[in-house]
Amino acid sequence: MDVNIILALFLAVIMIVVAVAALMAKRVRTAVLAAGLVSLVASIMFLLLAAPDVAMTEAAIGSGLTTIIFFYVLNKIRRSDV
Repeated sequence: MDVNIILALFLAVIMIVVAVAALMAKRVRTAVLAAGLVSLVASIMFLLLAAPDVAMTEAAIGSGLTTIIFFYVLNKIRRSDV
């Protein structure tokens, strides 16, 4: 087996495990972090598949910006509840 195939399978398993962890998380912050990690692993897989432009976009928007927006909204919701 090629090293790239083994690495892709390993990353796919990690992505599935983290996605299930995001679904099963009791805390919202844990779920948001897990969702960001899924996106980060997806960007690594895109890089492995020789798509660096898609990988950079996924890392910047999917993992970074989306996670920051989720945390910003969570903080706004928590402040308005008090």
